[in-house]
Amino acid sequence: MIYVIASVKLKQGRRDDFLDEFRKIVPLVREEKGCLEYGPTVDVETNISAQADVRENVVTVVEKWESIEALEDHLIAPHMMEYRGKVKDMVAGTQLQILEPV
Repeated sequence: MIYVIASVKLKQGRRDDFLDEFRKIVPLVREEKGCLEYGPTVDVETNISAQADVRENVVTVVEKWESIEALEDHLIAPHMMEYRGKVKDMVAGTQLQILEPV
């Protein structure tokens, strides 16, 4: 099993537009073979001193997959290719962190 933390930095003012498109693919991704968890999150303000500053233009996708192979298949799925085309003008950058439990 692996975890993926995908940080998607968005262009100013595009977060809601991005989330509208993202929510459309969530059910499709959750049906993919090997997908255990998949969903968007946004920073929440708290009084916890160790928390980093809230990022208004970032969506963090929290994912759990059965294997790296399942993740690789996800990345080239037709609905993901179509989705990327729809959001490319909203995205300023993406960073993946792929983790395994120990």
